[in-house]
Amino acid sequence: MRRIIEKIKKRFASPDEDEDEQEEYVELDTSVTEESTSKVVIRPFTLEDFSDVKEVLNALRDGKTIALINIKPLKEKDIVELKRAVNKLKKTVDVIDGDIAGFGDEWIVLTPKNVELYRGKQGKEVK
Repeated sequence: MRRIIEKIKKRFASPDEDEDEQEEYVELDTSVTEESTSKVVIRPFTLEDFSDVKEVLNALRDGKTIALINIKPLKEKDIVELKRAVNKLKKTVDVIDGDIAGFGDEWIVLTPKNVELYRGKQGKEVK
C-alpha cells in the first residue's frame, strides 16, 4: 500500500516540489538590549558639601539618571563652594552632552544626553 501511494505522489509531484520541501529559515535576533529595557531614574540629591558632587556625577555618567539637586544647604553654608560645585557639574554635563538648569533658588536639574529640558517663557507678557 505504501509503495502505491509513493508512486502516485511521484507522478503528480512537480520537479520544483522537492526544493520547496526544504524550507529556508531566517534567524532573528530576539535578544533585548539593556538600553531598550532600562528606565530613566529621577533621583534627588542634596549638596551639603563640595564632596557631594562626586555622587551626583557618578549617577549622571551612567546615562540613566536625572538628578534633582537641592543646593540650599551649601548655599547657606558657603557660596564660594556652591559656585565651585556648580561649575564642576556644568563641565561634566557639557562633556556628556547633557543639560543643566536651575528652577527656583534652591534647585538645579541635570539630565543625560537623551533627555531635553523644556525652557519655556517664565511668565506671561504684560500689555
